Amino acid sequence: MAKKMTVDSALFASDALIAAFNKQIGNEFLASHQYVSIASWLAVQNLPELARTFYEQGDEERQHALKFVKFITDVGAPLRLPAVAAPKCDFKTAEECVTIALEAEKEVTRQINDLVKLAHKETNTLAVRFLDYFVTEQLEEVNKMTALLALLRRAGEDGMIYVEDYLSRRGVGDSK
Repeated sequence: MAKKMTVDSALFASDALIAAFNKQIGNEFLASHQYVSIASWLAVQNLPELARTFYEQGDEERQHALKFVKFITDVGAPLRLPAVAAPKCDFKTAEECVTIALEAEKEVTRQINDLVKLAHKETNTLAVRFLDYFVTEQLEEVNKMTALLALLRRAGEDGMIYVEDYLSRRGVGDSK
C-alpha cells in the first residue's frame, strides 16, 4: 500500500496561526447559528422575506467556516473544531434582530482584522491572500446589515409589510 504524502504544515502556517484559524471556525459557526436563530424567529413572526435573508446569511457563514476548514486541511495542519455557544433565541422586534446581526458582523470584522495582523506579523503571504476574501466579504456584510437596519428603522415596527415587499423585489443592499 502506498504511503500518503502529506504537506509540511509548518511550511505554510505556524501553530499560532492554525490555532487562530481553528478558533475562527467556531466564530463563523456561531454566526451561522445566530442567523438561523434570527431567521426562525422572523419566520414565526410571519416575516418570510426577512427570514429568508437570515437563512441565507446563516448558510453563508457556514460556508465561511468551511473555507477555514479547507485551508487548514490543505496545509496539512490539525483541525480542532471548537465548541460553539448557543445563540440568542429570544427577540422582541425585527430591529433587535438586525441590530444583533450588525454588531456580530462588526465583531467578525475585528476578528478577521486580527487574523490579518497575525498573518502579516508572521510574513505569511499565503494566509494574507486567503484572508483577503474575508476582508472584502466583511465590508459587504457590514454594509448589508447597516442598510437593512436603516430600512427597518425607516419603516418602523408597524411598517414591516413594506420591508417585506421591498425585500421581495430588491433584496438587501441591491441597487437594481
